Amino acid sequence: MIHIIEKPLLTEKAMKNVDKGQYVFQVNPNANKIEIRKAIEDMFEVKVKSVRTLRVKPKYLRRYTRKGLIEGKTKLRKKAYITLQPGFSIEMIGGIGNTD
Repeated sequence: MIHIIEKPLLTEKAMKNVDKGQYVFQVNPNANKIEIRKAIEDMFEVKVKSVRTLRVKPKYLRRYTRKGLIEGKTKLRKKAYITLQPGFSIEMIGGIGNTD
């Protein structure tokens, strides 16, 4: 279960709907919605209402240096938008996610 959830995303956009019970996590790109739901429920002891996922495509990067052109890309990421049942919340860093 630990390998499914990589980390919570604590950006302004991700924290916009915390008061509505929605949290955003970066998850393993090979995980499906059922595995993500089970991992969240086991890890935080909450009831999940819905799981929405999206895949963030890699960005291709190009940099010119003294030695020439260096090309590369970022890795594929997957985000999961988790909506909890009413009455449940997840404690985030500094009490941001506590809605009790």
